[in-house]
Parts: sequence; structure tokens; C-alpha cells
Amino acid sequence: MKEIISPGQAAKMVRDGMSVMVGGFMVVGTPTAIVDAVVREGAKDLTLIVNDTGFPEQGVGKMVSADQLKKVIVSHIGTNKITGEKMNNKEIEVELVPQGTLAEQIRAGGSGLGGVLTPTGVGTVVQEGKRVINVDGQDYLLATPLRADVALLKAHKADRAGNLVFRRAARNFNPLMATAADLVIVEVEEVLEIGEIDPDEVVTPGIFVDYLVMGEVQQDG
Repeated sequence: MKEIISPGQAAKMVRDGMSVMVGGFMVVGTPTAIVDAVVREGAKDLTLIVNDTGFPEQGVGKMVSADQLKKVIVSHIGTNKITGEKMNNKEIEVELVPQGTLAEQIRAGGSGLGGVLTPTGVGTVVQEGKRVINVDGQDYLLATPLRADVALLKAHKADRAGNLVFRRAARNFNPLMATAADLVIVEVEEVLEIGEIDPDEVVTPGIFVDYLVMGEVQQDG
């Protein structure tokens, strides 16, 4: 049985200097109640691993605006001009990673792999500082695994054992991140009794989940 906690209790588990993965794609599939609570609690110097930085007043964009981040590992920041301004002013370190590579780095972190080889970025600024490995005459970049201290995720529903069901496109990075963090907290819209979810619907088994948070219903995906 997984403990159901409040957004505020979840936010208190995010402490200064932690690395934090947050699910979502332009706020869709983002645990907004938990993120809002993290902003209220005010943890600082966080490293955020996320697909994008949302919008200035939505999703993880609120964390950017609240000066909570020292670094962002992200596939794009174009929807949040504040992220770009802080990057240019050297207030936040931004590591831009091709989206597919970012997903595979998280997958490698969750699977215990040493990394993945990708041709994406060879010969570009993405290659800077990375190891190049030649396989059968083709150059690849070694993308090293990504893990985090805590993952803040969003699912459509869970049972009391923590088995998760996602809704359409709101799935995005959430299942991958559930495997790649030391502490996994999932905001859900509904908690069912054990046995009420068809096993064929389960995407993320409860073994990966530490806590559940009841959130508001979102029109995701």
C-alpha cells in the first residue's frame, strides 16, 4: 500500500541542491499541484531534468521564474522566454539535449546501462565535451545515463499498490522517469483499490512508486 500525501508534504521532500526530474510536455502530463507546492516551499539550487521549461506562469516555468534552478537539462526552452533570458545572463546553466537522446539517457539511467550511442549531434555544438565512438566507420556520441534524486510525475490513475495508468499523450516522459530516480512521487487524479485496474492497463508497476498525491483532473492528451 502506497502512502497518499499532500502536495505540500511532497514538496518538503525536495531539498536544496537536489536533482529533480519532472514529467510533462509543455505542461501536459506535468504534476502541477506538486510543482506549485515546490515553488511555495522555495527549494533552491535545483538541477531540473525535463523535456521543456513550460511557460513562465505554468508548470515548471514557475520554478524558473522563482529562481529555484541552478541548471536545466532540457530538450527545448523556446516556450519560456524567461529561461532564455536567465541563460543569456548566466543565471541558469542550460544543457540542451536532443529530445530523443534525452529520453534514451533517462531510459539508460533507469535500466542500469552505461549510456547509449547516438549519431544525433555529431559534428555540431552538441558534440562538445562528449566522447565520440566509431562503430563500423560511423561516429556516434556517447550519451551518458541520467538519474535524479527525486522524480515528480503525473498519472491518470493509480491503485493503492501504486500501479499507474496514464492518459494518452500525458504519458510522455513520465514512465521513463519513474525508473530513473531514487524517490518517485506521483500526482494522480484517482486512486482505486487493488484489483480495480486491469493489469493490461498498467504502464508503470507500483514497485517504482514511493508516494501518491491526489491532484486535480487535467484535460491532458
